[in-house]
Amino acid sequence: MNSISRRTFIEKMGGALASTSLGVALNPLLKSGKKPNVLFFMSDDMRVELGCYNSRFGAHTPHLDALAKSGVRFDKNYCQFPLCNPSRTSLLTGRHPTTTRVLGNRTAFRDTHPEWISLPQLFKNNGYTTLRTGKIFHGGLDDPKAWSQGGELPDDEGPEQIGHTKQKSKIVRTKTFSKGMDKAAYSDRIVILDGNGEGHGDYNCASRAIQFLRDNKDKPFFLGCGFVKPHSPPTAPQKFFDLYNPDSFVLPEDFATTPTVPPGFPSAAIRKRNADLFIGRSSEPHEAREVIQAYLASISWTDWNIGRVIQELEHLGLRDNTIIVFVADHGYQLGEKGKWSKAGSLFEMGTRVPTIISAPMAQGNGKTCTAITQSIDLYPTLAELCGLKLPEGIESRSISHLLNDPNPTSSEPAYSVWSEDGNTLYGVSVRTHKWRYAEYGKEGVNGCMLLDMENDPHELHNVANDPKNESVVSDLSQLVRAYAAKLNVT
Repeated sequence: MNSISRRTFIEKMGGALASTSLGVALNPLLKSGKKPNVLFFMSDDMRVELGCYNSRFGAHTPHLDALAKSGVRFDKNYCQFPLCNPSRTSLLTGRHPTTTRVLGNRTAFRDTHPEWISLPQLFKNNGYTTLRTGKIFHGGLDDPKAWSQGGELPDDEGPEQIGHTKQKSKIVRTKTFSKGMDKAAYSDRIVILDGNGEGHGDYNCASRAIQFLRDNKDKPFFLGCGFVKPHSPPTAPQKFFDLYNPDSFVLPEDFATTPTVPPGFPSAAIRKRNADLFIGRSSEPHEAREVIQAYLASISWTDWNIGRVIQELEHLGLRDNTIIVFVADHGYQLGEKGKWSKAGSLFEMGTRVPTIISAPMAQGNGKTCTAITQSIDLYPTLAELCGLKLPEGIESRSISHLLNDPNPTSSEPAYSVWSEDGNTLYGVSVRTHKWRYAEYGKEGVNGCMLLDMENDPHELHNVANDPKNESVVSDLSQLVRAYAAKLNVT
């Protein structure tokens, strides 16, 4: 199979190069002279644990479920890097991490590429009022050029102050599972808020979004509304904890109390130490269930805050002229293979992210898109839906056609990468309809894994060394190595 073309190979793997023709869903709006508004929601560390994604733990997310029914839910959308800053930078610049060179949480793309036009900046340059509340770019690394209102200078905010207010939330109680390192103790907390969480950054984020809608209802806007939760520590008011009984949770099939490399997998596939929860210690089953309860409560509270904003959008009569997007920056593992974080994960739950696009008059609204897509595709998609010309250098493709035809016969694969040092690639993965393949180290020197996602959805068996998969490994290896090589191209 080494001699086949890339197009032929992708088609064989269950994908093909997709059309980038303009989706006709919003043509009536554009022809009428109206500029569609954009309400762009982001969440931090949220895996595909929503009701509309058939949450294994029974997540209660009525507002996002309703949004999915009004739009297109993307079932297989993947981030480009399982960490906040690199993932958000990729999505918001329309460029892969191998081009942005943003491979850690401390690098601002503006430092090396001041000429790039970010997604909200593109809208600002085209006559939109661009508004920011909460975490859109990474905390402390905002893009001031992007926003008409709400932009921040570097390093003036923390994760809990992102709501742009000095009001503080009232914490009813916290539960700390471990004592020792400050970071470990902080990350092992469960935080329960008073009332509806008034004063917390995420509550304030939604409140400011509501005020922005009221103040800008008569002009085209791009409103970025970013919630920190369910990022650790898991936090929510008590009533959202009460939605769940932790004793009812069935832990993952590959649950382990500490990070564990399964037999047959390369050692490099699992970080030896968790980064967010259960840092440096075991996650005993009873505590694991409590933390899952808190994580789900955080998701439900985020859903509730999103509902507040959408309700105001509808109250103002703006829903029919507004494209609503919801996306998480990356996924998360809740005890799968003993991992309680996103960092370092090139597995499904670390890279797959909930993604919904609700565009007025799209023919596919209410349906689920089964194509493989990438978060980086949102940049050209929103530009196309609003009739904006893309700047040069955008590396992603519009998926607006999927809003009319959510179930195409083919699609391109998705790529995700990981770096330990912020300079070099530690691992590269590719996802097709059938396969997830990853190589660790330059040209796979630290091993590889091939997962049959159709027959092994819980990723229990590495079949890279099965002789019958030799040609599959060979072709997927070519793809990830070609992708990784871009990092060294100047």
